[in-house]
Amino acid sequence: MNTVEAIMKRHSYRGKYKNEAVPKDDLITIMKAGLAAPSGCNKQTTSLIAVDDLEVLKRLFSVMDPPVGETAPAAICVLTERIIAYRDKCYAVQDYAAAIENMLLTITELGYSSCWYEGHICGDDRTGYKMAQILNVPDNYELVCFLPIGKAIEEMPVVQRKSFEERAWFNGFRK
Repeated sequence: MNTVEAIMKRHSYRGKYKNEAVPKDDLITIMKAGLAAPSGCNKQTTSLIAVDDLEVLKRLFSVMDPPVGETAPAAICVLTERIIAYRDKCYAVQDYAAAIENMLLTITELGYSSCWYEGHICGDDRTGYKMAQILNVPDNYELVCFLPIGKAIEEMPVVQRKSFEERAWFNGFRK
């Protein structure tokens, strides 16, 4: 699969996962792809924790309400550090978003499925903080995203995107 094929095939998967372990080498490949993403002013504010221990996963799911991806045999937790980069700006959100997209494309290329769970983690109920506590994450990091990873059991309908012509133009905005 080439990059464009992975981009076009990638979609959010919210179904059940097969009970098949994700090899550590695949998790490493996925994480390396995430860490290869561009980073504002090269501050490299994104860090990652792969979780493939079923007991640790069970503990993470226990603090989610409702649990998401709870049948996944592995997951990656995305951490960020809020570091000022340039002219009092922090690019942590852009950094981790680029890392997540790289990982989602790699997950697709390797034949796995996933979903970008951020809003579910960063809400007022402090789920991300609770997950970070389980993973012994220092307080200067924030757990901002959870990517369950595994082989999909079911085929999910792909959400229809607006047409190219509705969202992309040449030489100026056209509506």
